[in-house]
Amino acid sequence: MDDLDGYGTEKSFGRESQSSHYYGESSFPREGLGRRVLESFKQDPNATMTPKGSLGADGKVFDVETAAQNTANSPLARRLKGRHLQMIAIGGSIGTGLFVGSGQALANGGPASVVIAYCLVGIMMYCTVQALGEMAVLFPIAGSFSAYSTRFIDPAWGFAMGWNYALQWLVVLPLEIVAATFTIQYWNNTINNNAYVAIFLSVIVVINLFGVKGYGEAEFVFAIIKVTAVIGFIILGVIINVGGGPDGGYIGGTYWHTPGAFNNGFKGLCSTFVNAAFAFSGTELVGLAAAETANPRKSLPTAVKQVFWRISLFYIVSLTLVGLLVPYDDPRLLSDDPNPANAVASPFVIAIKNAGIEGLPSVFNAVIMIAVLSVGNSAVYGSSRTLAALAEQHQAPQIFAYIDRQGRPLVSIAFASSLGLLAFLAGADPRLQSAAFNWMLALSALSSIFTWGSICFAHVRFRKAWLAQGHSLDELAFRSQPGVFGSWIGFLFNMLVLIAQFWVAYAPIGYDDMTTPRRLRKFFSVYLALPVTLAFYIPYKFYYRTRFIRSHNMDLHTGRRELNVEALIEEERAERRQWPKWKKIYKFFC
Repeated sequence: MDDLDGYGTEKSFGRESQSSHYYGESSFPREGLGRRVLESFKQDPNATMTPKGSLGADGKVFDVETAAQNTANSPLARRLKGRHLQMIAIGGSIGTGLFVGSGQALANGGPASVVIAYCLVGIMMYCTVQALGEMAVLFPIAGSFSAYSTRFIDPAWGFAMGWNYALQWLVVLPLEIVAATFTIQYWNNTINNNAYVAIFLSVIVVINLFGVKGYGEAEFVFAIIKVTAVIGFIILGVIINVGGGPDGGYIGGTYWHTPGAFNNGFKGLCSTFVNAAFAFSGTELVGLAAAETANPRKSLPTAVKQVFWRISLFYIVSLTLVGLLVPYDDPRLLSDDPNPANAVASPFVIAIKNAGIEGLPSVFNAVIMIAVLSVGNSAVYGSSRTLAALAEQHQAPQIFAYIDRQGRPLVSIAFASSLGLLAFLAGADPRLQSAAFNWMLALSALSSIFTWGSICFAHVRFRKAWLAQGHSLDELAFRSQPGVFGSWIGFLFNMLVLIAQFWVAYAPIGYDDMTTPRRLRKFFSVYLALPVTLAFYIPYKFYYRTRFIRSHNMDLHTGRRELNVEALIEEERAERRQWPKWKKIYKFFC
């Protein structure tokens, strides 16, 4: 029996209408399609928000309990299934960061630097997603990681992280739409880009108006295409490397010797970290989607475990092959285009062209366009859900908390979509376009690092509170495989990346030849996320006088969806003990 009613809220288990048993079936005339569509935009009648508390005499004290209650009772529709979560986890963030941004990383640091940087950020990402999975299975609440920062660290830091994450996705949307128009120029550059902007923006808005089910189905299809393309490239890359291409002989590790494995030394390695972070951004959307999943306790652990395979197979293996097939001094890797998603500079496309394969570059270019639209779709989803959760915690205008009868945060979706109109700069003066895109990129460059560091630290604080309040780890439905140790590793890695990026921003490659204004622009283009985060955190901290949440004061009950978790976990463990050995090994990794 479906456990969702027409408005996306959960039905009561085991209870059916008494009228159907005692009084017969009642029939009601079915309303017309237009009427039902209009009715769906009305506010969910089950949506109730606790009024903002006034704990202090001046009413300026943040009410943590109210925030937790509202995010736990958010009327978002719970319609995502296991297959949606798994494909979001496997292919959700495969986009321009991998297909195109890796080209800039290769040019700056060389092939060895790319592999090292992506491996280190991959380890950090693995620890982060495992920590997020543990908390999201236990607390599948709206806002996910920004709400965890509010609940387990400090409400002011949760406010800063929520807005940091929302801004990251809000500026990514116009960037990705413009990137999609640039990929069209690969085939036709006679039509004004703004015509394509209107088409792509409309497609993304329509997908998100179908609610979380529309987002899930679209990402399911997009992810299958992207995953197929990456696997196909890996097979093709091996064939090209051993001399199977039309124009090529055996390549092997030639480019690791000439021009070399590293470029620009240690600074070149550090400069690739921001590209790696950009490539992995979006992985955390699995945690955000937990609040709209029918059964996160079963679906989320499988999706989280598969992140390891995506990191290993799709990023490390494919980029190792790219480093073997494209020398870092290839002039096509260095594009003057302000948008890093210009497909002309994609090392994947360059590798295929170098092999002399006709037609296939166009196919892969189409995959890049689909990947760009996928990231734009995720941008609307990520920003709208984060804004709605911030409003539910009274950390954003209350209008953003408007959720309709289909479980869609309509006002937040409309706001996020409206910022997509900035993509019409694609047809503007090139200098204006360049300046606008550079600063939008700067806003999103390091945002993910702050988000991931906060997830890891929130998990450390949660585990401490869990034990301090008398709970045992056996009560957790899903346990992070690297545990608290992994969260500390993830947190410290995030800090090291911030330090490395500060050095690269302060003294970039070739800074001796730069003027002071250009060096300042370069610094803020890399490190703008830090002052923006502090601009949100410090005023909020002083205005509301928030304090760090102590372990014994943390709320570990609000938002837990299952009432009898211990019995359910014991039942599942008894079932696992009956599994054959091969299935136990498979389920441990997948």
